[in-house]
Parts: sequence; structure tokens; C-alpha cells
Amino acid sequence: MQKISSYIYSFISRFIQRSFSIVARPRMRYYKKNFQNNTVENLRISNTTFIDHKQHLFLKSNTYIGHFNFIEASNRIVIDRGCQITSHVTISSHSSHHSIRLYGINFGEVQEHIGYVKGEVHIGEFSFIGPHVVIMPNTVIGKGCIVKAFSYVKGAFPEFSIIEGNPAKVIGDVREIDNSFLAEHPELNHYYMK
Repeated sequence: MQKISSYIYSFISRFIQRSFSIVARPRMRYYKKNFQNNTVENLRISNTTFIDHKQHLFLKSNTYIGHFNFIEASNRIVIDRGCQITSHVTISSHSSHHSIRLYGINFGEVQEHIGYVKGEVHIGEFSFIGPHVVIMPNTVIGKGCIVKAFSYVKGAFPEFSIIEGNPAKVIGDVREIDNSFLAEHPELNHYYMK
């Protein structure tokens, strides 16, 4: 009898594990409309990305948002066309990291907090955001930028910047890299940044 119950337990356990892994595994969802109900093409967002305040997240065509990201858009986030957000990225349009200390246990009772930062985030077209990046409120990342992994990004960054560090700084220009590819493969000039 114990052998049968052990077999049944093992069977049920494997069945539950397989069923859960099919439902919970990371996979991409394809969208034909963004969260403002505008038609877009090739918009892909992982089922494991959490988006808070979707109505304030403005996404354009050909945008990819990978696995295990956190996007908090209460104060507006714009991600332009052709951007790639990799994995484990946090993009936030507010920050309470000073005000929680200032107000202590009374934080929840106050409407307007001193030290509470709110602001829009804008990521320019064809920018690439590497894994484990944190993007803070009041940040503008220009067109065609690369943000390297594990960077803490806050402020304004010009087009075609290579951005890295904590705090993040401009460490280069992607056009220097791109020019070598374009020289070696002139057929790419037809597609470049279009």
C-alpha cells in the first residue's frame, strides 16, 4: 500500500510541476496595440515583466521588453520605436527613498512628501538597455544609446551615447563602433537608424 501511495504522490508531484512550468515559464507576448490603444507593429513584452500604471507607459513599434523587468510609469514613461529593454531592468517615474526616512511611520498619512521625486522617463528610439539597469525619474536617454549592464541612470544623456556606471556617465559614442560595421558592410547603410 505504501508503494502505491508513493507512486501516486510522485505522479501528482510531476504532473503539477510540468503544468506549472508550462504556465509560468517566461515567454513573449505580441501586441498590435499599445496601452493607449494606438496601433503598433512588432511590440513584444514578456509575461514576466511587471508594469504598474500601464496607461502612462507609451510604447512605439518594434519595441522589445524582455523578461523579469519592473516598470513603474505613474509619472509617464515613453519608450520610442526600436528600443530593446533586456532583462531585470527597473524603470521608475517616482522615488521615495528620501521621504520614507523623513516621514517615518507617518509616510502613508501625508499627501505631498518632501524628498519624494516624481518625473518622466524618456528613452529615445533604437536605444539598448542592458541587464540589471536602474533608470530613475527625470531621465532622458537620447536616440541610439547603449546603457551597459548594472548601470544606475539618472539625468539627461545625448544621442548615441554609451552609458555606464553607478552613477552612470557617458563613456563613449556608439557611432565610432557603428562606422566600423558600416565600412565593412556598406549594404547596412540602407537600414541604419531607419
